[in-house]
Amino acid sequence: MECEVEVNKAKCTCTYEPCSKKGKCCQCLLYHRALGELPGCLFPPEVERTYDRSIARFVAASSRRSRQ
Repeated sequence: MECEVEVNKAKCTCTYEPCSKKGKCCQCLLYHRALGELPGCLFPPEVERTYDRSIARFVAASSRRSRQ
């Protein structure tokens, strides 16, 4: 399967602008996984903007959304 970088970029919700992995989802996922994090696209916008990509922050944000 060929990576559709431009299509991915159009849908990417990451606000970190100097990111060299924008639109390259496989690279992004591997990068964050190596750091024990998740990519920004998995977080709600208000949490994504904090750049806290930790799994703990994801769980907290997810549990908060499920209670609403």
